[in-house]
Amino acid sequence: MNAAGNLPAWAALLTALCVLVGAAVALIGSLGLLRLGSFYARVHAPTLGTTLGMASVLAGSALYFSVLEARPVVHEILIAAFVTLTTPVTLMLLVRAALYRDRTEGSGEVPGGTWRRPRR
Repeated sequence: MNAAGNLPAWAALLTALCVLVGAAVALIGSLGLLRLGSFYARVHAPTLGTTLGMASVLAGSALYFSVLEARPVVHEILIAAFVTLTTPVTLMLLVRAALYRDRTEGSGEVPGGTWRRPRR
């Protein structure tokens, strides 16, 4: 009933390695969210962890199903494209909103650079 028993040992080890590396990178990104000080520093760690961890897990998934079904499985490419495009865009939107809010409120936590209010 379980088709994983038909998987060659080399494919099983490589798949497990990819999934473990992806999980470790995602965990490191999550720890960065907890450990880093300001919002602007914290926002990068989970974004990088998500993107790099997702790529490794999807590579392991593509390898597993491609070897198991004896044909290339490319569904993971669509997932990777979606996550790779949406994660950095979300990061930019969050940071720009926080930067605008902090600059209009005169917060001291704003990263360097001079800023003027937009003309109306």
